[in-house]
Amino acid sequence: MKAYTVNQLKAEFARLGYVWSDTFNLIGIRSAADAPNKFDDTFILYRKIGEIPDIYTFPNTTNPGTTYLQRLLNPKGAAVLKPGQYVNAWSFGLHRGKYEALCQVRPVTVWRDKDKDLKSEVGPEDRGLFGINIHKAATGISALINGNSAGCQVFQRSADFDFVMKLCKASGIKQFTYTLLNEF
Repeated sequence: MKAYTVNQLKAEFARLGYVWSDTFNLIGIRSAADAPNKFDDTFILYRKIGEIPDIYTFPNTTNPGTTYLQRLLNPKGAAVLKPGQYVNAWSFGLHRGKYEALCQVRPVTVWRDKDKDLKSEVGPEDRGLFGINIHKAATGISALINGNSAGCQVFQRSADFDFVMKLCKASGIKQFTYTLLNEF
């Protein structure tokens, strides 16, 4: 997992024409290696209270697991969130009716991968409400993605997810912007 500084992140946002919040950002970074079924991506939470910024980094996945790459839930293909900035697209809700997570509330763009191999790939674009949530894989630490993601942004460790949810609640924000970047 590559570490990023605030200045590197701000520069990448500027290069891509994205809005950087000086108070709170949720960021995913898709690994260039893109190892199948591995938590090889990075989730970053940036917040600034007063003059001192905090940046927290966690292992996650931005890709579906092999379970849903091979057993398609949608005939168009498995959902792979397209890199981009999705403004106010997530809010507090129940993931699969089981526990509180950040649930998709506005349309996002996904690529549809339907070749049923073990690797998520770029495919035709599809835009809509697909249940692309930000949640945890399981209780504890998950070694493999498997059925824990059908296109969601998923934390490998439940304690990391719980910590991020605590900071999201403390922020007072009701709808969250999430920015997915490719590794840089």
